[in-house]
Amino acid sequence: MTTRILVTGGAGFIGSHYVRTLLGPEGPGDVHITVLDALTYAGNPANLDPVRADPRFAFVHGDICDAALVETLTARSDQVVHFAAESHVDRSILGAEAFLRTNALGTQTLLDAALRTGLGTFVHISTDEVYGSVPTGSTPETAPLLPNSPYAASKASSDLVALSYHHTHGLDVRVTRCSNNYGHHHFPEKLVPRFVTMLLDGGRVPLFGDGEHVRDWLHIDDHVRGVELVRTGGRPGRVYNIGGGTELTNKELTGLLLEACGAGWDRVEYVEDRKGHDRRYSVDWSRIRDELGYRPRKDFATGLAETVRWYRGNRDWWEPLLSRAAL
Repeated sequence: MTTRILVTGGAGFIGSHYVRTLLGPEGPGDVHITVLDALTYAGNPANLDPVRADPRFAFVHGDICDAALVETLTARSDQVVHFAAESHVDRSILGAEAFLRTNALGTQTLLDAALRTGLGTFVHISTDEVYGSVPTGSTPETAPLLPNSPYAASKASSDLVALSYHHTHGLDVRVTRCSNNYGHHHFPEKLVPRFVTMLLDGGRVPLFGDGEHVRDWLHIDDHVRGVELVRTGGRPGRVYNIGGGTELTNKELTGLLLEACGAGWDRVEYVEDRKGHDRRYSVDWSRIRDELGYRPRKDFATGLAETVRWYRGNRDWWEPLLSRAAL
């Protein structure tokens, strides 16, 4: 029996990889995917070119805040995997309205439609940033949410709304919270693709503050596999952290990127720290490991080398995006 999945934000970095993976040779096979994407600055239709001719694929250009459209699409679907979000912290600091509209109200619009149409599973994709800065140890799913940026606050809001629809209405909602993603097809505003493209173009890269902020790095292959485990085997009303297992300071990561791109530290410019810059994120992902058998498979050295190699070989993909990535 075919499962009809509505994937929101499916033209973006992670959502498109999820779609390509499910419709690829290692996918489940028995799925039909409809992508709903507003194609804002970070959405790229080219990300879906590999699956566009697949009879199991359909694309709809639209906004998750469009209640009538969303209800029509959920009525034709069995499940929703909800990636659509405004996700760039720096942009949220400059202006929070779009983040609250898309991340909080857009999620509520989807949940209302899911409830009215009798949808089955609703997988809500979130972020480790909702936990706020973690001085020591790793954060379990039961920890309080302490977001510090407008972006993180908008995602925490959407998490709580989504979970409330499970507890209040019995909707099968499952939430994932991932650490920092990296990989191919990443829009060049985030740290890894921004630094790689700038270095490949001979430019200098900006390092915030003292460079000692710590992030856990998760390859998109592992993230997508974790999401699929939650979709197929997760428990309703449950939150699952998805981690990568590689914690690095931004300075350490910069050194690895410089080496991979054949550049030296003279190409680094220390800049004033970002407002509200969380010092460290680290999630405890033992729940998804113990319940669903998840473990990251892509070691960081291999994943980073593959990522840099992809950007070297795909200038035609990222060069036209640079003007859109600039703040």
